[in-house]
Amino acid sequence: MNQFEILRFALRGLLANKMRSALTTLGILIGVAAVILLVAVGEGSSRSIQQNIQRLGANTLTISPSFSGGGGGGFRVGGAGGGGNTGPRTQARQLTLADAKALTDRTLAPSVKSVSPVVNASSATAAYGPASHAISQFVGTYPSYFEAMNKPVAQGTYFFNDDVLAARKVVVLGRTVVEELFGTVDPIGKQVSVSGVPFTVVGVLKEAGSTGMQDADDIAIAPLPAVQQSLSGFGSLGQIVVQATGAGTTTTAQSEVTAILNQRHGITGNNPDYRILNQATLQETVSEATGTFTVLLGAVAAISLLVGGIGITNIMLVTVTERTREIGIRKAIGAPRGAILGQFLVEATLLSLVGGLSGVLVAFVGTRFSIAGIEPVLVPSSVALALGVSVGIGLFFGSYPANRAAKLRPIQALRHE
Repeated sequence: MNQFEILRFALRGLLANKMRSALTTLGILIGVAAVILLVAVGEGSSRSIQQNIQRLGANTLTISPSFSGGGGGGFRVGGAGGGGNTGPRTQARQLTLADAKALTDRTLAPSVKSVSPVVNASSATAAYGPASHAISQFVGTYPSYFEAMNKPVAQGTYFFNDDVLAARKVVVLGRTVVEELFGTVDPIGKQVSVSGVPFTVVGVLKEAGSTGMQDADDIAIAPLPAVQQSLSGFGSLGQIVVQATGAGTTTTAQSEVTAILNQRHGITGNNPDYRILNQATLQETVSEATGTFTVLLGAVAAISLLVGGIGITNIMLVTVTERTREIGIRKAIGAPRGAILGQFLVEATLLSLVGGLSGVLVAFVGTRFSIAGIEPVLVPSSVALALGVSVGIGLFFGSYPANRAAKLRPIQALRHE
């Protein structure tokens, strides 16, 4: 008996019990689709988180005070680096403009590309004509902030160092603020009143989208002195944003910044009064965590493949029992053991293959839709792995029923009722 005849007998056996074959295929389909979809959701979640981190700026260090209090509308950002928070503090100091200027020393900090002091004006309400909007973030800073925090301008321009020196009341708005105040009107050159203080719109930021619960486009950025004079007062800084010279120098820049601030703040132990958030380190940590999460999702979904394999074993055992007399007749007229073994293995493998291919198709369609607010990202390796495992399951779980059928003696098989 050649391979073609073995395949023909296997197909005839499967088609003889269409409903049973379909139900067995369905089990594999669900398993394969679940593995591919869950891995796609995990990958989509990972990329979404990484994109949100990248929106905060590449190669940046965000320095913020690690103790409560502080003027100037400063806001805190937790992060890694800068030591812990245990033990007494003897000379806790706020972040100042002098601290920011010290970090620009190319001799002490050669790995630092730019330094942007930041204040945040709380309760800033902007108005244009009859429209008004409470801006989530009204930031006072330097022009270098736009590059450091990855905030390109889509319309108009950002402000320049001359605007900072002259304390000009100009502002760059986020897309949400523009839509709330101007609608479809071109905002460039228009004046908005921010808590009663007029600011001229010079640019509109490129749309960034939301980052978790916060709308990243609900922001306005103006020169630091203008915000301090009009809104926040000349208190401490809320943050200092430092951009490293390159991706490979971020950690070095953090060490240089730490040394300068420790010297200025009189920090002698492992107990600083500031925190440093390293975006590169954060992204690596998140990537590792989401990678583990994706593997876990795939492992959980793989259990359904195992269940499908057990289903194949049960179905094939029933099939062998029902076709015992047929097996006996075939062996009595000279069918070798290998032909019987091959037929049932082919049947089990075909069930797994059809179920696997159907599962891939279902998963591909499923990744076209958003799942729990996440855009799934199809991972080719997961498709190949799931399909390969499904075929392997057919061979593995079909081998026992196939061996059992091949070992039947013709006389015993023919006597079977």
